[in-house]
Formats: sequence, structure tokens, C-alpha cells
Amino acid sequence: MPLLPLLPLFHRLNREHFDGVLVRAGQPRVAVRWSDGRMSRTAGFYRRGPRVAGARGCEIVLSRPLLEPLPREATESTLCHEMIHAWVDLVLRSREGHGPRFRQRMAQINADQKRFEVRVRHSYPVPSKPPRWWAVCPICRHRTPYLRRVRNAACRRCCDRLHGGQWHASCLLDYVPAEPTP
Repeated sequence: MPLLPLLPLFHRLNREHFDGVLVRAGQPRVAVRWSDGRMSRTAGFYRRGPRVAGARGCEIVLSRPLLEPLPREATESTLCHEMIHAWVDLVLRSREGHGPRFRQRMAQINADQKRFEVRVRHSYPVPSKPPRWWAVCPICRHRTPYLRRVRNAACRRCCDRLHGGQWHASCLLDYVPAEPTP
């Protein structure tokens, strides 16, 4: 499916689910754009900061590679999810991630319409990458695939079993390079 222009979709969702509060003087209070093609693990994000999107200071970015092959409902759901983040931040002036205000608005939007469903986490197909490392527990020898080495990561099973669920240095994972796949 070809990519949708995001601005008309943003304006429609703003009117339908946010009472128009994400637009001021005809302009969105948040920049909205497609990613440049590098976002491959998350469907979208909302961010705010002094160096973000020029004078607006906040933006919504949707993943071109993840959403392009999916139906329109996936784009609507993801954009609406990120718009809830913007609404919580800009209108309610709260920084809460997926907290109670976010979840309340999400439930209200899902109850008000049936075109798409807004969720906290997406279940879109994400291309998997082969592991670069195997993390090996020095005690139980259990192996877990990792894309990168994580400092001070320990085997949860051994920490639970041997140390009452507390992190312990004896359970620190050893990293072994994974064999490249041909």
C-alpha cells in the first residue's frame, strides 16, 4: 500500500478524537512526518525537546519501512497512538508515557470508533535480525541471543534460584560472538 499523506490524516484524527486541540491557528502544534527509512523496530514515536522540529519543539515520526506494507488502519492506529502522547504532553502538561491518562484516552478512542484499534504495543511484523552475540550464563549454561552486549546483565533464572531474585555478580552473562549466517 502506498504511503498516505500524514497531515490530512492528522487533521481528521485531531477533529474526531481530540476536539481540535492539537492545532492552533490552523497549524499543528506538533510536526508530523514519515521516517527516513531507518526506523525498522518501532512503528512510531513522539518526542519533544529544544532541538526537535524547529520552533514547534515536538514531533511525531512514523516508520516508513514498518507501516508501508501494512493496511491503512495500521497507520491510523499508530498516528493516533502518538497523538495521544502529544495530547498528554501538550494539553494535559504531563509526562507519563503509557500512564493512566494515556490509557483512559486510548480506551475512549477505541470505544468511539471501530475503524482501527489503538494499543500500547503494536504487533506488526518486524523483520528479525540474526543475533550478533550469544549471552551464556556461567552457572546454568543457558544461551540467549542478543543483538548487542549489555553491561552487567545477569541470568535471571540463576539470580532467582540462587540469590532470592537479587542481581548477583556470579550470574553475569558471558558474551560469545554468534556465527554469521550465510
